[in-house]
Amino acid sequence: MSHKNNLRPHTFDQKSKGMGFFSFLGFNKKNNLQEFIAKGAIIIDVRTPAEYASGHIPGSKNIPLDNIKEQIENIKKLNKPVIACCRSGIRSSQAVSILKQHNFECINGGSWDSLQHKL
Repeated sequence: MSHKNNLRPHTFDQKSKGMGFFSFLGFNKKNNLQEFIAKGAIIIDVRTPAEYASGHIPGSKNIPLDNIKEQIENIKKLNKPVIACCRSGIRSSQAVSILKQHNFECINGGSWDSLQHKL
């Protein structure tokens, strides 16, 4: 019995057409870092405690990515927008995705070291 290959080239809609790496990381015109800082956002560093101990942004809170879901209620109690960061921006992107599912106002700040220089 013969099966036809029904694979088609991936197509993008207009919204995704202009998306690049920085959009993936959470930076866009609507949610820029300075707007979040002006709103009193908290910085959540989602690296492991050992990574956090080796260097972090003063005043940031360490909530490892693996613990984000179980800390949702505690983060809600802070009642502030969230800027997530990590070592490279990948884990913080995942954290932002989880937080947005729980209706948080949040952005991905990318790497903690780079974010620190922007504050």
